[in-house]
Amino acid sequence: MAACVDRKKLGALWRGAATLAMFLTFAAATPVAAVEMREFPTKKVPVMVETIASDLEHPWAIEVLPSGDYLVSERPGRMRIIHDGKISPPIAGVPKVYSGGQGGLLDVALDPDFESSRKLYFSASIRGEGGQGTAIFSARLSDDGRSLDDVKRIFAMNRFTTRPQHFGSRIAIAPDGSLFFGIGDRGSADRAQDLRDHAGSILHINADGTIPASNPYLGSTDGLPEIWSKGHRNPQGITFDPKENILYTVEHGARGGDEINKPEPGKNYGWPVISYGKHYSGAEIGEGTAKEGYEQPLHYWDPSIAPGAIAIYRGAMFPEWDGDYLVAALKYELLARLEHDDTGEVVAEERLFKGEFDRMRDVKVAPDGSILLLTDSENGSLLRILRSDLH
Repeated sequence: MAACVDRKKLGALWRGAATLAMFLTFAAATPVAAVEMREFPTKKVPVMVETIASDLEHPWAIEVLPSGDYLVSERPGRMRIIHDGKISPPIAGVPKVYSGGQGGLLDVALDPDFESSRKLYFSASIRGEGGQGTAIFSARLSDDGRSLDDVKRIFAMNRFTTRPQHFGSRIAIAPDGSLFFGIGDRGSADRAQDLRDHAGSILHINADGTIPASNPYLGSTDGLPEIWSKGHRNPQGITFDPKENILYTVEHGARGGDEINKPEPGKNYGWPVISYGKHYSGAEIGEGTAKEGYEQPLHYWDPSIAPGAIAIYRGAMFPEWDGDYLVAALKYELLARLEHDDTGEVVAEERLFKGEFDRMRDVKVAPDGSILLLTDSENGSLLRILRSDLH
């Protein structure tokens, strides 16, 4: 009689082999740098900033894997895993992206069932008819972390152009598993007011690329079915408050007029009809700062801070910051912590680490409540903010 196979034991052995293979990969990867810790005072709590890894080329997005390792995207078109401070070789299977100007491999987001499915999503600028534009992909990360499998393009914007700017684009996953993401006006402001154009919009699709029933223009000839809201100049940050399930965006203005918004279906957030900024030439934009039919931002900056991403703090490590907006800023090289009232309007701002590191591109709250930052440069770093009065 043939011996009975214990599937659980086989699965454990297989996973162990995959883990060993990944460790061997990391052993040949970028060597780990000496851990750097720096302490900083803040208004409510002292913090330490740990440099987890450096030598990343224009890193754009960070996610924490169930193993505790970090998955990072680099704008030139690479994904890597960071384990114990060591950076893996590029993950195979990432499709070719358009890397130029502000374009490249952009955000990466883990499916809510990633631990069992290994599914993820990412945004990128790609080439196509007429030039380049923003696209969204789904894929499966292999068990050994070396490759992307089953890569599918589930969305591409409807009008590509040769302009190299304002691609957006981050991904926020709703509680039902659908995807929200932003695309900028692609350098042509009037596109943000055209409901037949994906540019200058927050968009909403299901995980397979189909259209959710909640979308305002589904079944209508007034606008494209993927559009959730319009009038956005270049939304590079988007997130859900994990407690309140409210969607927030942060977007670049021109010279001034960076905004935090709370996008709602079918609403128009003004660009370029209203703005709190000016053109880079100094000329006025549109028709002023307010007009009937256009929404006001929850907050705006003038002068600009060039926001790269937004997170809502809901973690155990910093209860003093519960519910605060955290905004990574490229200009001034800082992290903005913003307190707000019950309506979402900002009532106080603290600027952390100004000029101490580099241009800050992404911010994420880790499962343990620490805060992760990516700095955007040719030698970009992954930083971790910890509470120093616990160490």
